[in-house]
Amino acid sequence: MKRILINFVLILVFVQLVASQTLDEKLKEIDDYAKAVLATHGGPGMAIAVVKDDKTVFAKGYGTRELGKDAPVDENTVFAIASNSKAFTTAALAILIDEKKLNWDDKVSQFLPDFQLYDPWVTSELTIRDLVTHRVGLDTFSGDLLWYETTYKPDEILARVRYLPKFSSFRTRFGYQNLMFIAAGKVVEKVSGKPWCQFITERILTPLDMKRTVCSINNLPDNAAWPHNESGGKLRVLHRGNVDGSYSAAALNSSVADLSKWVRTQLGKGKFEGKQIFSEAQSWQMHQQWLAQQVGPSNAAGVQPRHFSGVGMGWFVYDYYGRKVINHSGGLDGMLSYTVLIPEENAGFVVLTNSEGPGFAIMMNKIRDVLVNAPKRDYNAEAAERAKRDKTEAEAEMKRVDATRVPNTKPMLALSAYAGKYSDKMYGDISVSEENGKLVMRFLPSPNFVADLEHWHFDTWVIKWRPSVAYNFPRGFVTFTIDKNGRPDEMKIDQPNNDFWFYELHPKRAN
Repeated sequence: MKRILINFVLILVFVQLVASQTLDEKLKEIDDYAKAVLATHGGPGMAIAVVKDDKTVFAKGYGTRELGKDAPVDENTVFAIASNSKAFTTAALAILIDEKKLNWDDKVSQFLPDFQLYDPWVTSELTIRDLVTHRVGLDTFSGDLLWYETTYKPDEILARVRYLPKFSSFRTRFGYQNLMFIAAGKVVEKVSGKPWCQFITERILTPLDMKRTVCSINNLPDNAAWPHNESGGKLRVLHRGNVDGSYSAAALNSSVADLSKWVRTQLGKGKFEGKQIFSEAQSWQMHQQWLAQQVGPSNAAGVQPRHFSGVGMGWFVYDYYGRKVINHSGGLDGMLSYTVLIPEENAGFVVLTNSEGPGFAIMMNKIRDVLVNAPKRDYNAEAAERAKRDKTEAEAEMKRVDATRVPNTKPMLALSAYAGKYSDKMYGDISVSEENGKLVMRFLPSPNFVADLEHWHFDTWVIKWRPSVAYNFPRGFVTFTIDKNGRPDEMKIDQPNNDFWFYELHPKRAN
């Protein structure tokens, strides 16, 4: 009993010491940790802003905007914020609801009569709230190949949604959906009579004085970061991906200085420096849990368990050391980010990065822990160890697949027989051509998606993506099936990755 009592007292003393940190000491801890993270994981750049008690108390950049260049990141450097754009779309809807022009539970068909999902009844029952809470019955990331670097406009993307397969019953399970936020953006346009970007700019960005925040890579200001990843085998600078088709889901670009004003508005329940952007009632709506997510049955030793985790509207919510945390992440090629609100601490923060390393998540965890006075935990060291394990597992998987290759086989047919156009009713056309004695695959709606096909065995080829493809795809395969007449009739694309579901494609020979 004495030992238990002593341990309990020590814990109390530790908690009091952590809690007694001044704000300046907390910010220094965050600053030092950010430098260590950048050094450990190789950057190239990062920016962080922290808000406390309706003030931006920290805003700083680290590293470079572009690998190999003397281009320091600062608080005004613009990054792609990807899915952090979703909260702006729900805020736009909230503004229109405040003006009594629509309601969260209005039927989508009232505004988008031609929009269809996998089932007529679901289409008829679909509400605006459903669009922004990831509960429509589609799989996570289903259909994202429709907007990722394609030439499709939002209307064309939405016209193809009807071909996506049902994943779960309507309103029963979580399935993260970018396409539904594109539909939500169209609702904003139909109701307001203005393009989404114009409405967002006039009603949110301008009142918040977010002058460096833009809706497209086509009008980036100066001092903008370039994306980076290891898709070429080592860290390289990427082109800036055109995701204008996913405008209301993922297209905004901003800086931490600008986004700190957005965080202040969210913590202020819609109010910024005396201006009410959206009402407190709608702030409550957006920050509520509308769909529960499962939490794990147990946690690792020393890790705070979650008691709930759920989906808000443009946000996710969970509990952490007795506080409600409201957050969202963003991810595009070479740009990863986080926006986090902790209302009970009247605090929030933003982390923006221009690489696909773990730095954005490490700093999110670290800053959150510092702000809620959680016990110390070295997320940086954990991430470095995890990266080693992941590399070992990837190498083992590569060897396992290599062992399945049947040596000394040839394609059933001449290469010219496989050439032609293959069409998928949901996605569109994929061409295969014979060039210089090899097959080349092109995704026609996505001009950058070009791959050389290297023979593996039988009628299967390895996909060798060209440098125009920014996504860091692992090794993938294409297999051609042969019909009863001895003619290729379908392509089966096996391209593992965590974001884009090639298995949803069923390209059949079109000529």
